[in-house]
Amino acid sequence: MAKESYPDELRYHPEHDWARVEGAEATFGVTWYAQDALGEVVFYEPPEVGSQAVKDQAYAEVESVKAVSDVYAPLSGEIVAVNDLVADKPELINEDPYDEGWLVRVKLSDPSEADELLDADAYRKLLEDE
Repeated sequence: MAKESYPDELRYHPEHDWARVEGAEATFGVTWYAQDALGEVVFYEPPEVGSQAVKDQAYAEVESVKAVSDVYAPLSGEIVAVNDLVADKPELINEDPYDEGWLVRVKLSDPSEADELLDADAYRKLLEDE
């Protein structure tokens, strides 16, 4: 299991998802908090490449020993890559949620949406208030 962390270079969605924005594309995944709350992840159903992710809407599902949970898109755009390794080894979400456990890459339809996401300090404060 990964050590608790919230990297400063990422942007965070209140539903406990992160985005690593790189120009007109972004990588999405779930935060350390989300994977910890889920418990041991046993299944990841990736979306189809070419499908659309819509900000604030579910784009995938993860299943843990506790529950099935939706994964919410922090930003909108076309899914251009999925992490097939996580589909085969869903425990990577628990072991390395920010690197090997990433879920999808998205070509952003509106990069300015990233301005609405939380920075690491604001996300930590959200967690303290929950």
